[in-house]
Amino acid sequence: MNEATPTQYSEEFEVNMGPQHPSTHGVLRLMLRMNGENIVHATPYIGYLHRAIEKICENRTYAQCIPLLDRFEYVTAMAAEEVFCLATERVAGVEVPERAEYLRVIMLEFNRIASHLIFLGTFSLDLGAITPFLYCLREREQIMDLFEMTAGQRLTYNYIRVGGVNADIPEDFLPLARKFVDTFQHRVDDYEAILTENPIFLARTKNVGIVSEDIAVKYAASGPVLRASGIKWDLRRDDPYSIYDRFKFEIPTGTVGDTWDRYMVRVKELRQSNEIVRQALDQLPQGEIKAKLKGVFKPPVGEAYARIENARGEMGCHIVSDGSAKPYRVKLRGGSFNHTQMIPAIAPGMMIADLVATFASLDVILPEVDR
Repeated sequence: MNEATPTQYSEEFEVNMGPQHPSTHGVLRLMLRMNGENIVHATPYIGYLHRAIEKICENRTYAQCIPLLDRFEYVTAMAAEEVFCLATERVAGVEVPERAEYLRVIMLEFNRIASHLIFLGTFSLDLGAITPFLYCLREREQIMDLFEMTAGQRLTYNYIRVGGVNADIPEDFLPLARKFVDTFQHRVDDYEAILTENPIFLARTKNVGIVSEDIAVKYAASGPVLRASGIKWDLRRDDPYSIYDRFKFEIPTGTVGDTWDRYMVRVKELRQSNEIVRQALDQLPQGEIKAKLKGVFKPPVGEAYARIENARGEMGCHIVSDGSAKPYRVKLRGGSFNHTQMIPAIAPGMMIADLVATFASLDVILPEVDR
């Protein structure tokens, strides 16, 4: 997309992009050194949303940590709850009832779909297309309705618990969920009809913001960003947790690692997550939804690390227990942090408009970066 060469200009200057800028999708500040229309160097400045979640968790009981974890990555709060509970269960040796495992998978995959819909809508908005945003929000609202009828909340759910889930699904959940999965594939067809082969969209995304396999590995990229670079790695298959080994699904990958590949991988993942939900609904057993734990939960002395495949890549949680009712240490990992750090490696040579498209395709969320 470069139309000018650096030699055409004699002086470099700086452009301060953010921390309040619509295309940074949160409070991220990018200091751009420009030569004419071309970016020479980009430096990300983070930390504007630091809330010390990890430290606060050390002064809360395990149950009290879960609402805090919702704020770690609020677009996929179910995943943040799951990874914390998974690590805690490994320390304590807690076995989760089978029905609760299925309910977790249903909620996690619905949450992944909702997150990818937010990506797709805001990504298209950044490129000047308004209609996909309206379509995506329409389907996302249906998922929010399902979450609200189960957890009572539409964003920070506080639903997954150590040993299971907080509540069983209500009677209306199953027919509404089945109606959603039966129609959603056609909705994805509608999104693709607008964007995938649109000449303007292709011009803005093809061969723009290429993340090579080498860069992806160097910066420990994960999730759709890694897979778009051609590396077939998905923790649900390669390091399975919960009951993901019971479901059949494909792992989409790209070939170039450009902005279009990252878009396409997520579109295909929308379809795969929908099929995982369908299988989970078909196999959902009856039974308990929570393991029986003592009133004051105190896991034994020990430590454990758990990692899961989140919509934005690998999400991890390391917990150290000293045998008390509160975790001695909590350390979190989110894919957005690594993806933000790779900007200086891929931005040089771009125009600012290309950086907007590229950064949107990384699907970074700043609360996960700053914690």
